Amino acid sequence: MTEALFEAGYNSTGRFYEKANELLGMKPEQYKKKGQGTQIFFAVGTSNLGEVLVARSTKGICAILIGDCADALLDDLQERFANADIIGADSTFDDVVGKIVGQIESPSLDSKIADLPLDIQGTLFQRRVYNTLRQIPIGETISYQELANLVGAPKAVRAVASACASNKLAIAIPCHRVVRKSGEISGYRWGIERKRVLLEREKSVKN
Repeated sequence: MTEALFEAGYNSTGRFYEKANELLGMKPEQYKKKGQGTQIFFAVGTSNLGEVLVARSTKGICAILIGDCADALLDDLQERFANADIIGADSTFDDVVGKIVGQIESPSLDSKIADLPLDIQGTLFQRRVYNTLRQIPIGETISYQELANLVGAPKAVRAVASACASNKLAIAIPCHRVVRKSGEISGYRWGIERKRVLLEREKSVKN
């Protein structure tokens, strides 16, 4: 990977990351240091699939977490961004949370969250996977092998599955649309039953 960066005209990896930062969200050094030097604002909403924690950095939405307990979701956020300042958002953030909860409960082909700015974090490979996931239309699914093919790494099926499992942006990065080659629903960070319900709701919208 480093050799490819130099061949592309970047005389240091730092220059590459500086150039890529505008597209990829939080700077890699901040990501590796779990958000050191950044402020993360959050709020929690309630959906019919559980509690939904939404967090944003200065660049955009950096986490959408779904679970049974708001306190557990906050613990998860604090672990992911252990060195950031975690701050409760004010009421101006309610509209964003409402759009995300709305898309969970009543998926729409005209997605309520498609235009929300995202702060997509992770390794370069993970972000390739995440950007590809965002191209999967609502109501459709692909296999992990197909996803690996799309990101140009057909032998990296396990790495693709690992990237999906590390996704911090439920719904906005629709890793729930990735299934086994047989079509069987497999693991989902926020629970297989939630994944099944999300896919059923999206399929009904498409039909």
